[in-house]
Amino acid sequence: MTSPTAFWLAGRQVTGDDTFDVTSPWDGRLVAKVTIPTDAQVEEAVSAAHAIREDFAATPAHIRAAALDHVSRRLADRTEEIAQLISAENGKPIKWARGEVGRAVSVFRFAAEEARRFNAGEAQRLDTDAGGQGRLALTRRFPKGVVLGIAPFNFPLNLCAHKIAPAIAAGVPIILKPAPATPLAGLIIGDLLAETELPAGSWSILPVANDKMPALVQDERLPVISFTGSEKVGYAIMDSVPRKHCTLELGGNGAAVVLADYASDADLDWAATRIATFSNYQGGQSCISVQRVIADTAVYDRLLPRIVAAVEAQVTGDPADDKTDVGPLVSEDAAKRVESWVDEAVTAGATLLTGGKRDGASYAPTVLTDVPADTTISCEEVFGPVLTVTKVDGEAAAFAAANDSKYGLQAGVFTHDLQVAFRAHRALEVGGVVIGDVPSYRADQMPYGGAKQSGVGREGVKFAMDDYTYERVLVLTGLAL
Repeated sequence: MTSPTAFWLAGRQVTGDDTFDVTSPWDGRLVAKVTIPTDAQVEEAVSAAHAIREDFAATPAHIRAAALDHVSRRLADRTEEIAQLISAENGKPIKWARGEVGRAVSVFRFAAEEARRFNAGEAQRLDTDAGGQGRLALTRRFPKGVVLGIAPFNFPLNLCAHKIAPAIAAGVPIILKPAPATPLAGLIIGDLLAETELPAGSWSILPVANDKMPALVQDERLPVISFTGSEKVGYAIMDSVPRKHCTLELGGNGAAVVLADYASDADLDWAATRIATFSNYQGGQSCISVQRVIADTAVYDRLLPRIVAAVEAQVTGDPADDKTDVGPLVSEDAAKRVESWVDEAVTAGATLLTGGKRDGASYAPTVLTDVPADTTISCEEVFGPVLTVTKVDGEAAAFAAANDSKYGLQAGVFTHDLQVAFRAHRALEVGGVVIGDVPSYRADQMPYGGAKQSGVGREGVKFAMDDYTYERVLVLTGLAL
């Protein structure tokens, strides 16, 4: 590397005094050196965002929409370059990295569309009572204030997009903190935003060290916090700033429920393939990856060997290889944690059907059965390529087992029965229910978030815009309605 990668402060590219290394989880090679903002530079970014907030809210929609459209197009133009960067810094197989870029392209396009129709206002007549005669209410949405966006490592481009794009669409300044392990893809967004006509100060991308975050979280000029990451950190943030608006997208323990009517060979082959793929994609490092399979007794014995075979068919290895399905975890420490959880479960009586081996930062795709309910791997989010399979008797028992978790992000239900689908929607304590597929499906325009300990609020462009803004009513008097 000839020079450190700069960051973005109030729309301009600058460097700090110190640097940190970004290394490949696959082979440990140096991917980049990134400069760290000084305290003074962080203060400058926050001050600029706070100062521009009213002017940015008044920026014409066509300017914000054009900027978002531009970023969407430029991401598409640079897909292969950015995918290679994601794969290098994150260890994500290149085919999944390309998919992530494609999703970010859509997020910015959706945001451009929303910017054009946002805040038009809703009229409500008030003369439904005598005291409201001649009065009309007009309700519009206005920014709550500058957003502090905190993004995780597992989708280093798309989850930065989910913070930045809705903010720009709603006319809300944003300070984005990418994950220290994977800052490069997020900084690329800055390259593209800098090519637009957005006002200086409306956005900054700061690779701030984690130990500097408490001061930013506490800063009163940042009244909205959008955090994606672990349950522990997310709720610690919320608890520390109870008067701020926090959107938290936290952990999951995704369940795929396979019911008795999903019983043909074709059905079970499809379910097994989807379960194997999406328990292991991104190395299992997705909040909605399949961690638990809950199978009805009627299909369990035919489904289980199919799942094991499909898991063993997953291609592991170099993330730069187009054929690779499962690459390394983000770090060797992450793989060691997964290893310890599997070892604990096996010691407690779980049966290991395949996998269970670690090589550096890589962990082999793993299937367990007979897992005791009180083991860590049953109770917590594994965030690794590990799958548990449980047998239950009937729909009610299956839904109860799926709900037997402190998390509630998404669930998948394999059934052909529409009545069961609606019962699942009512019964399952999650933010999203996917019928006929795994819980790992997410469309970036839909409301996305969880119940219980999986967080509060919703992502998805329109829904994040609602979180970043509040309703303000204008009452007009003396009208002939």
